[in-house]
Amino acid sequence: MTPEAKTFFQQILETPSPSGFEQPVQQLVRDYAKPFADDIRTDLHGNVIVSCNPDAPLRIMFAGHADQIGLIVTYIDEFGFIYTNTIGGWDPQQLIGQRMTIHTASGTIPAVIARKAIHLLDEQERKQVVKTKELWLDIGAKDQKEAAEAVAIGDPVTLQLGYQEMRNNLANSPGMDDKTGLWVCMEGARRAVERGGLKVAVHAVATVQEEVGLRGAATSAYGVHPHVGIAVDVTHATDCPTIDKTQEGDVKLGGGPVVYRGPNFNPEVVKGLRAAGEKADIGLQWCGMGRPGGTDANAIQLARGGVAAGLVSVPNRYMHSAVEMISLDDIDQCADLLAEFALGVAADADFTPR
Repeated sequence: MTPEAKTFFQQILETPSPSGFEQPVQQLVRDYAKPFADDIRTDLHGNVIVSCNPDAPLRIMFAGHADQIGLIVTYIDEFGFIYTNTIGGWDPQQLIGQRMTIHTASGTIPAVIARKAIHLLDEQERKQVVKTKELWLDIGAKDQKEAAEAVAIGDPVTLQLGYQEMRNNLANSPGMDDKTGLWVCMEGARRAVERGGLKVAVHAVATVQEEVGLRGAATSAYGVHPHVGIAVDVTHATDCPTIDKTQEGDVKLGGGPVVYRGPNFNPEVVKGLRAAGEKADIGLQWCGMGRPGGTDANAIQLARGGVAAGLVSVPNRYMHSAVEMISLDDIDQCADLLAEFALGVAADADFTPR
């Protein structure tokens, strides 16, 4: 991983992008891609499409979603406390006691989100699982007027963002889902161009609004019209307590890219990923999925007349939390895998299942 690539990774993690509010991160994507891309465009949905060797007849799409889960301001009460709806799927327990950031037109506003102290909870309340609507944001305002002067209805909210490295080349941050996949797609395209010999078009797409229904993947896949589409997202690392490996598979941080097999994934693409891993001496982890998945690969597969879809996943502990943890070695190898896959596809390749 080059210093420039690592800086880009940290920048996108420390830049807010709740679904529908991805613009700040997308600008970083455009800036990073300028030195290696033949064309960069942003569609009306907000997807950023980075194209390399775009005139080649066979088109490959890499998709990593730029958005992250968040909250959106819906109400300010008379005391200046702020209520929200969720953007994407939250476990409300993850929010209690968190430092948050409200992103307003005039800048960021620090906030905390909490509930009344355990000393004040009665016996029944202590047994109940808190609901998101029972939580509020506190910005320290003295009343509704002061809060409303700082915050507008519809402003997005994120966890306090921040990147932290740990032992064994691991790192944690909010938004690893799916800034890791976004980084892998852009870096995979860059490495393919740098190594030379691309015989196909590679369109690396930073998709929007995955967390609210795979929306950007559907629109960008229609626009790119790829023959092959590989989504890069996170998957649950199972090398920690309480996770059922019999259902989720044996997935380790630092174990390498995870490749999925199942009805959502074209068998020829899976073969190509296996071959790319062998050629690049990258150890792959394998998982099975018996249904269409909740990643961009699902939307890509069904675009237009159908796309040969694949899924490469980054192992992630503690998904949809403030401390999502990944291995920097894994994302580096994922980028190499995508580059090797693209370089190994012939101009006349046929991905029709046989």
